[in-house]
Amino acid sequence: MKCIHHTRWLLVSFPLFFPAIAASADWSSNSVSYRYGNHFTEPGNKKEIGKHILQFTHTNGYAYGQHFLNVDALLSDKNDPANNSNSGAQEVYIIYNHQLSLSKTTGYDFSFGPIKDVAILTGFDLNTKNTAFAPRARKIIAGTTFKFDVPKGFLDFSVLYYKEWNHNGINTARDHDLNFDSTYRLALNWSLPLPFETIPVSFDGFLNHTGKKGKDGFGIQTKAETQTDMFLMVDMGQILFSTPQTFKIGPGYQYWHNKFGGSAPSEGTKTSTAMIKATYIF
Repeated sequence: MKCIHHTRWLLVSFPLFFPAIAASADWSSNSVSYRYGNHFTEPGNKKEIGKHILQFTHTNGYAYGQHFLNVDALLSDKNDPANNSNSGAQEVYIIYNHQLSLSKTTGYDFSFGPIKDVAILTGFDLNTKNTAFAPRARKIIAGTTFKFDVPKGFLDFSVLYYKEWNHNGINTARDHDLNFDSTYRLALNWSLPLPFETIPVSFDGFLNHTGKKGKDGFGIQTKAETQTDMFLMVDMGQILFSTPQTFKIGPGYQYWHNKFGGSAPSEGTKTSTAMIKATYIF
């Protein structure tokens, strides 16, 4: 019941939080997406899992920086069951990041070499999932983002402080409410149009490497983890309707090593799955 309560809290609080993010924006972009893969994994589960993922993303920019908000609703098949159920689990995952431009706030030019600006990044993650494990991740990040000067799109590299609190609902766990050690995260985020003359395609994705964060709920030392999602997105809006940046579709891939800090090759701690993604932008 606690997991259901947290899911409702996240869904109810989101509409209240969103107007504050969108206020006073000079520009903004919203999108809804669907993606699917059938070789996802979860730690402690030897089966491969199919997941339907519904996504809402909002980005906006204002005089001194930009906001990013992403909400995923992940619907697993029966190989990742909900607690005391034969049906698949449901998860809600929220990411919010804010970048504060040093060039815009100070008036000084922070560009150097291939870097066009330096920003201070702060953010948090929240999640809840109705499995027996009943995770309730609460993460904060803070650090520096180096924004590369690319002809189109964006390429950001961040060096971050990372702190996580979570929950382990398994009865045999030594600790159920987890306060992990602080660690580091290196993050690369990008959306880069590819130089194809006849087909408008972009290469989009992220790559996170997060350091060890102490012991998990079973008293086992966590490992550094690496996760990447990447997609080749074809602008079908431009091809079919001459309305660029409205509808995109394309293949993707996720790789996750030592998932959640678990030790590969333990069951479920390594993910390698193809995906398909469709996005409507408004």
